[in-house]
This record gives sequence, C-alpha cells and structure tokens, in this order.
Amino acid sequence: MFEYASPSIDPNERIQEQLVFDTVRDHYQILALGWEGEKRVYFTLLHIDLVGEKIWIQENNTDFDIAEKLVAMGVPKSDIVLAFHAPSMRPFTGYAVA
Repeated sequence: MFEYASPSIDPNERIQEQLVFDTVRDHYQILALGWEGEKRVYFTLLHIDLVGEKIWIQENNTDFDIAEKLVAMGVPKSDIVLAFHAPSMRPFTGYAVA
C-alpha cells in the first residue's frame, strides 16, 4: 500500500494521506484528511480487509484498479471480493462473491 499513498512530509499541506494498518485484525486503509478552507476533509481512499483466505476490497476511491493489480501479481479472481458491490451484484463482477 505504501506505493499507492503519498504521505506528506510538509506539515503545511492542507490535505494529507495517512496509512492505517491493523495487522492483528487484517484491516488496511489509506485516508485523506485535513482542511480545505473551513471544510474538514476526512475520506477513505482505499480500504482492504483480509477475511479468511480472501482479500476484501471494501472501498476504492483511487485512480487505479487494485483488483486488477492483485490479479497481475498472481492472486486468483476467486480470492478477491469487491465488497463495495452489493452481494446481489457480486456474481456479475467476475470476482468472488464472498
């Protein structure tokens, strides 16, 4: 996930990206947070969970297709769940349903 986040080293930047890893429960996120003028920004860019033997992509608000990247790395589509799709739509995605 490090290659997909751009954590800021400039404390004056208004919006920063944070990597949030829970390696005990297998939850991984990239968050954008900060301020745009007087408006608070708190947004999930990417959220992936490992559930059993499968990779659950909970949210992907990035410009890259993380599922396709995983497949290119050798992960079978049957081990990837596009959890941001309704369960009734998952059979049509070409990936695992659960």
